[in-house]
Amino acid sequence: MPFTPQTNDLKRKTNSHQTLKIRVPLVTTLRIPSGFILNLQEGGFQLQSVQSLQSMAPSQKGAVAKVDSKTQATRAVKALKTNSHLKRKTRKVRTSVTFHRPKTFKRARNPKYPRLSAPHRNRLDHYEVLKFPLTTESAMKKIEDNNTLVFIVDIRADKKKIKDAVKKMYDIQTKKVNTLITPKGLKKAYVRLTTDYDALDVANKIGII
Repeated sequence: MPFTPQTNDLKRKTNSHQTLKIRVPLVTTLRIPSGFILNLQEGGFQLQSVQSLQSMAPSQKGAVAKVDSKTQATRAVKALKTNSHLKRKTRKVRTSVTFHRPKTFKRARNPKYPRLSAPHRNRLDHYEVLKFPLTTESAMKKIEDNNTLVFIVDIRADKKKIKDAVKKMYDIQTKKVNTLITPKGLKKAYVRLTTDYDALDVANKIGII
């Protein structure tokens, strides 16, 4: 025989942990109290409280946490066995007490426009290098005995510049150039000529003798 319970009967016969099975005809109107859920099953309806459903449902957060903790534990054991957590840094063996910065790539300059409108002129040309020839007795003796000319040159001039200046000025080949700075602060150059040239002829050509 079908049973149509009222609201008071449902509250009296059910609590938070009990389940009440009800058979309801098709035309019957059922009033469900608050805190309950009506589940459709074979042969009728099932009235369940929300608290009982929450207590029966497994907590997903706890399950996920358990899985995570288990995997973390296995990873930790594996890491301890392999000693992968110990990162040993190998130091470079240095055999020198000095430290030099490593050479890095330096791109060659490729300017888009010249920074100067006109290049600087050569301030140390052959006229500036050779100031004047010496005509002292010791210089004359060098001309006669050693085939060597003696010049006072610019203090900034080196042996290569002196050799080039002599070749450009007098068109002669030099074998060797020796230099010294006098106590007066003048730079003296001893220009020894090759065997193809005679220092006396060059001195006459210059006008020393």
